[in-house]
Amino acid sequence: MLEITIPAGDELWDEKNERFIYPKEEHLRLEHSLVSISKWESKWNKVFLSKEPKTYEQTIDYIKDMTLNKNVDPITYTRLTNEHIDMVNQYIEAPMTASSVTEEKNAPQSREQITSELIYYWMLSYNIPVECQKWHLNRLLMLIRICNAKNKPPKKRSKRDLYRHHAEVNAANRKRFKSKG
Repeated sequence: MLEITIPAGDELWDEKNERFIYPKEEHLRLEHSLVSISKWESKWNKVFLSKEPKTYEQTIDYIKDMTLNKNVDPITYTRLTNEHIDMVNQYIEAPMTASSVTEEKNAPQSREQITSELIYYWMLSYNIPVECQKWHLNRLLMLIRICNAKNKPPKKRSKRDLYRHHAEVNAANRKRFKSKG
């Protein structure tokens, strides 16, 4: 979870009510999760996990979707600075896990667009509890990658590789048992 403090601000003019307002200090609690992405995609009808850059309006809207606090004054989001947005982006890009999965070399890369519904499908396929939808998204995606790697059938070895492996085992046994044959 990321916590951002937005300091009390200078007076602002409220055009709707025609009066000055004095914003107080706000503490936002944010979570980059599958739930947040699902909310954002349902509003914008776009894939969140794409290389296409998001507009300022889309970025602020995603921060709203990430917010765990209740009843946040909408003016708070207009007071976010570039520094706050950079903090959010760093948090979104953080791995949030110590795990890693080695990728196969020369493996074909899927061009499938990863939407929130596809991630929910993966969760159901691997029997990942629904509560995990509230995890940091990168942590959830790593769990899915681990499930995928562990569920793959073992890779078949070539005859040459098998012969080499058996020769190594035989040589090690000969040495261990001081045998000639």
